[in-house]
Amino acid sequence: MNRRAPYDLVVVGAGIVGSAAALAAARDGLKVALVEAREPARWQQDEPDLRVVAFAPDNAALLDDLGVWTGVREARAQPYRRMRVWDAAGGGELCFDADALGRPALGHIIENTLLADRLWAACGREPGIHRHCPAKVEALAQDEHSAAVTLSDGSVLHGRLVLGADGASSGLRALAGLEAPLHDYGQRGLVAYVGTELPHEDTAWQRFLPTGPLAFLPFTDGRCSIVWTLPEDEAQRLLEADEESFRRELTRAFDARLGEVVSVSARAAFPLRRQLASAYVAGRVALAGDAAHVVHPLAGQGVNLGLRDVAGLRETWRKAQAAHADLGAQHRLARWERTRRSENTLAAYSFEAINRAFSNDAMLPTLLRGHALGLANRLPPLTRLLWERAAGV
Repeated sequence: MNRRAPYDLVVVGAGIVGSAAALAAARDGLKVALVEAREPARWQQDEPDLRVVAFAPDNAALLDDLGVWTGVREARAQPYRRMRVWDAAGGGELCFDADALGRPALGHIIENTLLADRLWAACGREPGIHRHCPAKVEALAQDEHSAAVTLSDGSVLHGRLVLGADGASSGLRALAGLEAPLHDYGQRGLVAYVGTELPHEDTAWQRFLPTGPLAFLPFTDGRCSIVWTLPEDEAQRLLEADEESFRRELTRAFDARLGEVVSVSARAAFPLRRQLASAYVAGRVALAGDAAHVVHPLAGQGVNLGLRDVAGLRETWRKAQAAHADLGAQHRLARWERTRRSENTLAAYSFEAINRAFSNDAMLPTLLRGHALGLANRLPPLTRLLWERAAGV
């Protein structure tokens, strides 16, 4: 280690991706600093977080390796065994079934706050991690051998590699001179928990509407977590609607697939955007998670992609350790960047293309898209390939 770099890795941002990266590095014997502007919100069992993730099996395996998965699963994680996707205009239906794919489950529905809380707590118990919270990065300097971040309390942290996992508005990304053009879809994702007449059947449901996809995701208490993509004005109207009107419109939009919507929690909505960093690496600074890529949520892959950044980076530093080499060497980071940037960019534009194809009422797409879903469903190898791609298997 360079004498000016007492840390192997300095992680900026202690959300799900940043905390997972810090924990993985420490478990691999690296000395880690974790910087966070404010302590993550504590998970509350009696107040479910409105933001959930469809957590993929490869990332469950990563958390299991880090000793966190059992605690997450035992706290509150809903496995889903089937996924059903159909178009409001008719045509066929695309179905994924865990039994047919030889899996115990396709994935788990988990609250964002629960994941962040358990990872943050695990970092606090790890002797190889030095947490700096509350603290903000105010300056960045680099040389050939290390990078240094100056914190708001005046301390300076030197590391062989600095990882920016501080979200879509990443301050570290700006300090590193990396651009991330923003494309606003003009849509918002409306989220809530709803009770339905019929059980959710451990199934993730998604219906494509001309205004955007509507997902009903199974939750542990028998309710469903909904994510309803809508034009901004429609989202605002439905946020302000009284409960009875909202339940009625939601039942109709979902084609009463689970009977009537009988209860609704508090509602919220967030803007939908695409934001892809022009590069993931600048010297000894790397970006991961939302700091590097923000994608449309229709496939629930945002957190999954971020944790795959971590898994790829972990493979990079493990190879460096085995060779007794510099984990922040440019050629190593360049290989990681090519792989992750390619996969994340492909995912971002694929989700966007699907959203555009299904979220309109033009005649030709309307005639074709439902039949395309039905065709894919009649080709089991294609169905397996689609799921394996999403699951990281």
